[in-house]
Amino acid sequence: MKRFVTEDQSRAVAVWLFGCAALVFAMVVVGGVTRLTGSGLSITEWKPIMGALPPMNAADWAEAFDKYRAIPQYIEVNAGMSLAEFERIFWWEWGHRLLGRVIGAAFAVPFLVFLILRWIPRRLIVRCAVLLGLGGLQGLIGWWMVSSGLSERVDVAPERLTVHLGLALVIFMGLIWTGLEAWHGQGRSRPPVGWSRAAAILLGAIFFQCLLGGLVAGAKAGFVYTDWPLMNGQVLAPVAWDLGAVAFLHDQSLVQFNHRIWAYGLLVGGTIYAVQAWRRRLAEGLGVAAVAVAGALWLQAILGVITLMSFVPLWLGALHQAGAALVLAAATVNLWLVRRSQARLFTSGLRSRGL
Repeated sequence: MKRFVTEDQSRAVAVWLFGCAALVFAMVVVGGVTRLTGSGLSITEWKPIMGALPPMNAADWAEAFDKYRAIPQYIEVNAGMSLAEFERIFWWEWGHRLLGRVIGAAFAVPFLVFLILRWIPRRLIVRCAVLLGLGGLQGLIGWWMVSSGLSERVDVAPERLTVHLGLALVIFMGLIWTGLEAWHGQGRSRPPVGWSRAAAILLGAIFFQCLLGGLVAGAKAGFVYTDWPLMNGQVLAPVAWDLGAVAFLHDQSLVQFNHRIWAYGLLVGGTIYAVQAWRRRLAEGLGVAAVAVAGALWLQAILGVITLMSFVPLWLGALHQAGAALVLAAATVNLWLVRRSQARLFTSGLRSRGL
């Protein structure tokens, strides 16, 4: 294993981290489907251990269904639902939670093994431990989100759904970044600001757009104002301003408008960034990465418009959420490449000057 594991890098660890990132990506997509099918409140209890087992017999199914029929979503939205219909939404939520448990095991067990074998570069041990902690926190936030829809609401609170999605994406980015560090080893110089700052701003803007998308999903704003580029023939459809600041989280018109406007800004900013990076060609591959991010942004925007105007069918809604995660992944890789490329160029410049 000497070729793949050194004091500074470990390709075995990198493959593990990239595999976990793929699982988190799948979790984000399944979470989107769970939301679109209205399945998220079908399991009304949080049992981290025993909850891994689904209902095993008719009595268990009847008990689970009775608990669901006691919450507002059933009473106000799904009254009269059959047991067979309940089972269909139950399996989506159960699968979502099971995948979360699988991710936890897929990260925690190899982490301990790699620690014992001393395959994880020292500088990455704390990062991996933080990612493990964030994974545990994500489980708690998931239940915090679900609990918001069990007593007074017929769905989960949009802001809690957005926090849940946001943390999943933070973990996703962290896994990709740490995997790249494990594969390539530590950079030997500190990159100057400039392109690194621009790439970081672009990544932050894309992440913020994902959060705005979470609010759209939580408020079910994608099912209203399905015309484009206007909203029911207006630039901004009527907003319930009497809600105050809460309107930015709950008002369907406002959250969809914010998601649209930020997308337009991202397209302009991402395109300018890509054009400048391609023209300057700071390092091999840098311009290609920038163009890839801009291209992904445009494809995602087009997909978003099609999804909206099609009244968010399940497969398009899931594809749009998957696309958001892929754009974020591309922007993460782009920032990592920029920092490494600038560092190499900065070091080469100093050497050429005899410094």
